[in-house]
Amino acid sequence: MAVHYIPEGYGSVTPYMVVEDVDQLVDFLAAAFGAEEKERVPNQDGKTGHAEVLIGDSYVMMGRAQEDFPALPCMLYIYVPDTDASYAQALKAGAQSFQEPQDMFYGDRNAVVTDPTGNTWCIATHKETLSPEELAKRAEENMR
Repeated sequence: MAVHYIPEGYGSVTPYMVVEDVDQLVDFLAAAFGAEEKERVPNQDGKTGHAEVLIGDSYVMMGRAQEDFPALPCMLYIYVPDTDASYAQALKAGAQSFQEPQDMFYGDRNAVVTDPTGNTWCIATHKETLSPEELAKRAEENMR
């Protein structure tokens, strides 16, 4: 039987985060966003070298930084049912605040945090769907 080129449940684009401490990131994602651990693979030294979690309907992969492949901080945009509650939970789980929750001109309510491994998470709840014309109008007003 032929195997599909994308594993079942994965999307065409799957984030792969490279961090110094994979276990720390897995624990943070579970505490902050309810991530479900799917895989944790140790390196020869016994430390976790690779892990995969499921947050909502999205897989996130992560690997431990190496001397020839250093940590690469990134920013991810995560949709949640309640920005304010998820922001508070992320702070409780060890994140640092970068931007408190606020309504944005493009229809989302956002907050931004930095996780304990140095990655930035834009926590969002979609509040309204805008037409292209309304989005352009609001963007122009926002730049004034």
